[in-house]
Amino acid sequence: MIFQRALRRELVSTAGAVFTVLFTITITMVLIKILGQAAGGKIASTDVVAMIGFAVLVYMPILLLVTGFFSVLAVLSRSYQDSEMVVWFSSGLSLSRWIRPILGFGLPIVLLTGLLSFFVTPWASRQNAEFRERFEKSEDVANIQPGKFHESASVDRIYSVEGIAGDASKVKNVFVNTNQNGKTSVIVSKEGTVETDAKGDKYLVLSQGRRYDGVPSQSDFELMEFERYHVFLAHQTPSLVDNQSAELLTTQALLADMSPFNLSELMWRIALPMMSFTLLLLAIPLSFVNPRGGRSANLGIAVLLTITYLNMVKAIEAMVMQGRLPFMIAWWPIHLIVIIIIMFLFSWRVNMNSPHHPQALWASIKRSCLGRRAPR
Repeated sequence: MIFQRALRRELVSTAGAVFTVLFTITITMVLIKILGQAAGGKIASTDVVAMIGFAVLVYMPILLLVTGFFSVLAVLSRSYQDSEMVVWFSSGLSLSRWIRPILGFGLPIVLLTGLLSFFVTPWASRQNAEFRERFEKSEDVANIQPGKFHESASVDRIYSVEGIAGDASKVKNVFVNTNQNGKTSVIVSKEGTVETDAKGDKYLVLSQGRRYDGVPSQSDFELMEFERYHVFLAHQTPSLVDNQSAELLTTQALLADMSPFNLSELMWRIALPMMSFTLLLLAIPLSFVNPRGGRSANLGIAVLLTITYLNMVKAIEAMVMQGRLPFMIAWWPIHLIVIIIIMFLFSWRVNMNSPHHPQALWASIKRSCLGRRAPR
């Protein structure tokens, strides 16, 4: 019990440090990406904080399984490095005795990874898509701040308004610069608002203004005044959330419609908690280090195996998506192979640490001979 409590405290402390580092790196990358999109006018500046939260939730299952794996690897490698494992094996205890306390620490991580994978991550992806769709479908003039120039999503118009006239749906002193087919048009008006027709198409309705077509020094230059002028903004487009991809669907919706795309997404959601479980077990035999050497060798092997594992799962997921491999045959073999590798590594390490193993027996004889040697 004392051993398990000490091990649990060390695992929790190490996991907190590993998760903090990974979370900091992830949120920094997400922050840079989303701030760049906000600066480029692809998302609303008011939605930055919410979209950062949604993006972090999407990455959270990967962060948790990597945290669990490297925490166990670090703690057990430290035990080898400090020769604590030598005392452990000399007491007649096996490496398999570490499985129970490790699983006691790791099963909450596995359950939380499954909860995030099956329920939270699809919800976060859906919210992210809804925020983006709401911004893309909102009126161009509604997305700009008074006194600043703003480029439309179609990159053929530049808008500017002086301020809000009355309620928030109307703006005053509107400037619109349009460049279509090599011809430049400038429209200015005292007031403008956005209206939607019966088909769902959006128009910017300007009142009391002028339109300038062409260059004043050329013969095709035109000037006209208007009381009411419609500027087309966008067609009514189908909802991204209604025609959503598989990653936005709930797990119940994936099970209801077992298309290749949905089955591949379902396979990925199943794979995340299974990978979290198998990596916890894989870290136990993989944590062996020579006390006289460094930790770089086993750490490099661990990183390589983790990346290979993830890539193999994604490759099989792509095969399921393309219809080249049935789902019932695809979702389990890679995890079974990893479990077989874990069993082999456990058997190998247990035999290596057994007193009846040839190498261990030779080391014991050598120590005995050295111990009997008379001092000079």
